[in-house]
Amino acid sequence: MEFSIKSGSPEKQRSACVVVGVFEPRRLSPAAEALDKASDGFLSTVLRRGDMEGKLGKTLLIHNPQGAMADRMLLVGCGRERDISDKQYREIIGSAVTRLDETGTMEATCYLTEINVKGRDLHWKVRQTVECSREILYRADSLKTKKDDIRRPLRKLILTVPRRSDLANGERAVREGEAIAEGVSLAKDLGNLPGNICTPAYLAKQAVSQGKKYNKLNVEVLQQAQLEKLGMGAFLSVAKGSREAPHLIVAEYKGGPAKQKPVVLVGKGITFDAGGISIKPAAAMDEMKYDMCGAATVLGALTACCELQLPINLLAVIPTCENLPDGAANKPGDIVTSMSGQTIEILNTDAEGRLILCDALTYVERFSPDVVIDVATLTGACVIALGRHASGVLGNHHPLVHDLLSAGKSSGDRAWELPLWDEYQDQLKSNFADIPNIGGREGGTITAACFLSRFTKKYHWAHMDIAGTAWVSGEKKGATGRPVPLLTQYLIDRCESQQQTRSSKGKATRGKK
Repeated sequence: MEFSIKSGSPEKQRSACVVVGVFEPRRLSPAAEALDKASDGFLSTVLRRGDMEGKLGKTLLIHNPQGAMADRMLLVGCGRERDISDKQYREIIGSAVTRLDETGTMEATCYLTEINVKGRDLHWKVRQTVECSREILYRADSLKTKKDDIRRPLRKLILTVPRRSDLANGERAVREGEAIAEGVSLAKDLGNLPGNICTPAYLAKQAVSQGKKYNKLNVEVLQQAQLEKLGMGAFLSVAKGSREAPHLIVAEYKGGPAKQKPVVLVGKGITFDAGGISIKPAAAMDEMKYDMCGAATVLGALTACCELQLPINLLAVIPTCENLPDGAANKPGDIVTSMSGQTIEILNTDAEGRLILCDALTYVERFSPDVVIDVATLTGACVIALGRHASGVLGNHHPLVHDLLSAGKSSGDRAWELPLWDEYQDQLKSNFADIPNIGGREGGTITAACFLSRFTKKYHWAHMDIAGTAWVSGEKKGATGRPVPLLTQYLIDRCESQQQTRSSKGKATRGKK
C-alpha cells in the first residue's frame, strides 16, 4: 500500500476516484462543495433525491461524476460535523477504505483529512488515515491455502492537505503512520501464528532477522546454558514443562549519542500458555497463543523505531518460553530462586508471566537504563477492571506513567493508570519464601505489578498490562498490535523533548557568549 501527500482543488484531480465527505443532514464538506460548484449542483441534486443522508459510515459511489476529472467519486457519511470524535474519524476512514477496496479502486485521492476532529490537527488526521487504512487492509491469511484475493485491491491513496506549506507536515505524518503500521503488522503476524509455529525459537529467529534488516540494530539470543549461568531460576522454572528451550532475546538499537542511557522495553513472550499444572479451562484455550503479544508489540515498536531512524538508544529484552503441564513442570508450592536472589513460592503455576519477567527486569539493570517499560498480557483481572478498550499502566515513577498515558491519548491507543500503593504489597506474603507469585483474587492486576516492583527498585519503571487490548475474540478474532502505537508515540515524544532541551541549552550558551 502506497501513501502520498498532495495539495490541490478536488475538481482538478485526475484520479481513479476522489473521496469527499457528507455531513448529516445532507450537508456537503468543503471539498464536496467545490465539486458541486464545478458540476452545476450535481451533488446537491444527489442529496435532494435522498441518495445520501450523511449518516456516519454510509457510502455512495458515483461513476463518471459531472464536473470532476476523476473516473469515480466516493461520498462518505461523516455524521454530525460538530460531534466528530477520534473514534468516529477512524470509522469514517475505515468505511471509505473498505468501499474503495471492495469496488476495485486501485488508486484514490482522499479529501477526508479536511474534516474537523475535536482537538486534533492535520498531522494527527493524516497519520490516523494511514494507520486505519493499513488496519482495514490487513489480512491474517498466510496459512490459508485458498485466500480471499481481491481482483483489484486498493494500492495507492493520495491524502490531501489544504496548502503547499502543509506538504512537509503531511509527509512526516505519513512516514510516522507507515512506520507504526509496519510495527503493528509485525506484532499481528506474530500474535496470530499458532503455538506450533511461533515457538520461542521462532520468535528469536524473527528478532535476528530484524537485526539483519536494520543497520543500527544488534540482536543477541541467550540460550538455556547462559540463562542458567545468570541464575535466572524463576524464568527457567516456567520452561521446565516444555520440550521447547527458553530464550532471552536482547535487541539493541543505537540511534542516539553513545553516552545516552537507553530506554528499555521488556516483553512477555509466553508463546503458549496452558497454565502449567494449574491448567486453564479448555474453552478458548486456543487464544493462549496470544500470551506472547507483549513480546510481539515490543518487536513491533522496535521495528517502528528503526523505520523512523529515531535518535534514541532503545533496548528490547524478551524472555520467551512455553508454559505447559509435564512431569518436570513447576508444581504449586514449589520455591524457586530468582536472578535477584529473592525466593518465590509458586502458589499458582498459571501466574507464570511475572516469573519470567522478574528475571528479565533484573537482567536489564546492567544496561543502566534511563527508564524501563514492561509489556505483558499479565492478568485476566485487567480485562475485568478496564475491559478491552484501555491497557493498564502502573509504575514507580509518576513522570514516566504520565508520559505513557499522554502518548496513549495522542496516538488513540489509550491506557489508564491503576494505583500501586504500599497497602497492596501486604497481599504478597509467604510463610516459606520471600514472596509468593500471587496475592489473591482482590486487585489481581495491582498485586501482579506489586510483585514486579520488587525487582525494579534500581530504576524508573512502568508496567503495561495488555491482557484486554492485545487481541479480540469472536468473529473478528485476532491480534490487535496494541500497544505499538502508544509505545512508538512515547519514543517520538521523548526524542522531540530531548531535541527541545538541546535547542534550549544551545540558545542559553549562545546568549552567554
